Amino acid sequence: MTSLHADEAFLDHYQFTHDPFASRVPGFKFFPAQRKPVLGQLHHLARYSQLLLVVSGPDGSGKTLLRQALVASTNKQAVQSVVVSAKGASDPASILRQVAQGLQVQRPELPAILAQVGQLALTGQEVYVLVDDAEDLSDAALTSLLSLAGGNAEGRPHVFLFAESQLLSRLEHVAAGDECFHVIELQPYSEDETREYMAQRLEGAGQGIEVFSDDQVADIHEQSAGWPGAINQVAREALVDAMLARRGAASRGGFAFSLPRKHLLALCVVAIGVLAAWFMQGRVVEDVEAPVIAQLPLGEAPPAVAADAAAPAAPAVAPSIQFEGANQPLPLPLVGEAQPVIREPLAQAAGLSGAEESDVAGAAPAPELVAEAAPVRPAAVPSVPTTPVAPPVAEPVKVAPPVAPVVRPAVPVPVPVPVAATAPAVKPQVPTPTVKPATSAVGGDWYAAQAGSRFTLQILGARLESGAQAFVKAHGADYHYFKKQHQGKPLYVVTYGSFATREAAQAALRTLPAKVQAGKPWPRNFAGIQQEIAQAR
Repeated sequence: MTSLHADEAFLDHYQFTHDPFASRVPGFKFFPAQRKPVLGQLHHLARYSQLLLVVSGPDGSGKTLLRQALVASTNKQAVQSVVVSAKGASDPASILRQVAQGLQVQRPELPAILAQVGQLALTGQEVYVLVDDAEDLSDAALTSLLSLAGGNAEGRPHVFLFAESQLLSRLEHVAAGDECFHVIELQPYSEDETREYMAQRLEGAGQGIEVFSDDQVADIHEQSAGWPGAINQVAREALVDAMLARRGAASRGGFAFSLPRKHLLALCVVAIGVLAAWFMQGRVVEDVEAPVIAQLPLGEAPPAVAADAAAPAAPAVAPSIQFEGANQPLPLPLVGEAQPVIREPLAQAAGLSGAEESDVAGAAPAPELVAEAAPVRPAAVPSVPTTPVAPPVAEPVKVAPPVAPVVRPAVPVPVPVPVAATAPAVKPQVPTPTVKPATSAVGGDWYAAQAGSRFTLQILGARLESGAQAFVKAHGADYHYFKKQHQGKPLYVVTYGSFATREAAQAALRTLPAKVQAGKPWPRNFAGIQQEIAQAR
């Protein structure tokens, strides 16, 4: 299974709108009790300390998330933040170039950067330089950043390094014993903080912490040691293992039950269509089944057929019968209930003896059945000439051989009926099903008309628009859906209702059907949805 198909199967199995334990989730912010004091401490030291600040922790300890929170929580009018990455740019020239670009300085040199910092200080603005992945910095780059943090008479920026613990020994060596930096070491989450962290990530993806048992949460905390990056990895592996175990158990019971629900629904639709087509095809074939046709050549009597002594003798010379369109006999389909019609005059005119007629019918002469569903009436038979016609020039007789051994007294034997050349053959009308074109309009206008401060309930997300359409059509007019971009691909999100407050949305959640509540709907404001719709265009 490819990575793309595996991700889709994972999201579909748990009904996630996105991967809740991805390393980077847009808009996700989580600060347990121990992280909030660290954020406040950074703001305090930036204002009152002259030292370079180092935030230290292992890989996956939440350093980048803390750096994002620091930038987001600053006053944008009083602080200008410049974020620098040391990945692939660890030398002094590359670092100073990124800082100069952030401050719009023409020359990427230390004196020019400090002069710009001084000019901003005169306008009441401070400068924060935040370096992510600082463990990749070279010693020369660390020396340049220490000089930048020291500043000069014109100005001094506040420099923050977010790095793993191995940077500390190198920084002490570069500082040569001077007290020019301050270290804040991050601590792992407690078990309660781990549970709260996982619950918030699952809620953002449309589910709750109920997908894990208490034992699973405790096991995830123990394996990850409380570090956020490891929590994400262990929790996702636990979900994938549980999904594979359920699918393996289902596959032992039958292949069809291991398929995703949307695939099973598609199979059911196809099966219903095939079954309906089979029934329709069987009815049409039964309706238009061609009867056995006996063709009588013009101007010749049929060959003699053995008859018993009790049967009346056949006429010696058959009269000549002419039919319009005789070269193309026109059978009538057997449709509906038939009415008995005595064919004795027609049989005598065609030259059949009573013995032949009784042999075809199986016993004494019996009435034949002619379909009455077709509105075509036979044309009047022209007068039969009494002048005998010599048989040598006529065509050989083509008569469908009767099945002598099988006696079917109730089965009618159709007789070709002469029809005028201008009367068209009537075929049974087969009703043609009316197909309504599918509509796939995303409700962007409806969402745009809502006030950004109002709330709605997010029900689910689907990769295919047809899935969202089917859900909305099945549940009523209060459901709508919109299109957004997720991981470079469209995602169709179904919502319910429009409410003035979050509390009203929460109260409406309890009135939804149990099947919808099982998907763990959650309230969202329209401002965020309108922003996602705009980004997806």
